[in-house]
Amino acid sequence: QMDLCIEAFGTSKQKRALNTRRMNAVGSDVLSTAVTKAAANVIGTKGITALIQDVAQDDAQNISTFLPSCNEDAEKPEDVYKFEDILSPAEYEALQVPAAVFVNITPEEITKRAEDKSHCSFVLEELKFLPADEKSRDHKARCLWFLDTLIKFSYLKVIKKKHPMGPECPHIISRKLMKNFTSLTYNNGSVQNLISASMKAKITAYVIALALHINNFQTDLTILQNDMKLQESRMMDIAKAMRLKVSKAKDLPSLENDQNHKLGTLSLPLPVQKAAGNQRKRKKMN
Repeated sequence: QMDLCIEAFGTSKQKRALNTRRMNAVGSDVLSTAVTKAAANVIGTKGITALIQDVAQDDAQNISTFLPSCNEDAEKPEDVYKFEDILSPAEYEALQVPAAVFVNITPEEITKRAEDKSHCSFVLEELKFLPADEKSRDHKARCLWFLDTLIKFSYLKVIKKKHPMGPECPHIISRKLMKNFTSLTYNNGSVQNLISASMKAKITAYVIALALHINNFQTDLTILQNDMKLQESRMMDIAKAMRLKVSKAKDLPSLENDQNHKLGTLSLPLPVQKAAGNQRKRKKMN
């Protein structure tokens, strides 16, 4: 109605502005239609499955691109992968409400959640050793809740829901997951969020970094590997790219008899990164 009023009674300047706005709107629609049509043509020619495989192969070539920011000049292990780069202060604050279920959890509840497989093995094990100190207990609960959410998020493939982790997940965390840990893809004329091989690697790297902060910078990589449903070679590639020292675990209560668990330790000085030339031998990384 306002546009009609401007057409009938507006000044020349208002009419020019209205015409420009309409032309821009048309141009935007034309561009959007063209992009969608082009994407649809590519998908129609090659197929969405083939495209996803191409993305996975391309993404898998360089893991280091998707690692958390690494401070090689850090003087303390906690400064190599800074906690604030994993969770911003606002995101950390938002975790207080959902993580409250962990703060007062009882041994009986942990046993029941283990039977129900409500949480990943790493989180269930760490819940048994929450600190008595209220502040430290709350901090660890928030970290475990986010780590568990990251791992569950990694199980998704093509994400169609706006809030894939459910209503209990804070909006700021949902936005972080969608923005930082998915790739955009086109399907049937619409944009969708995809967890590609590179995004799976990125989630794994952030899970490792957070686990290191939780476990005083040494963590069981095999438990995390099982939780992330990864092959050991893939997990080791990511851990080594993160400059961790990998060793065999011995005499840990969580060890399974049928697996040789690997420990990842973040210590200074950081190991020298190997040249990328040796990576050519490994083609199957997903």
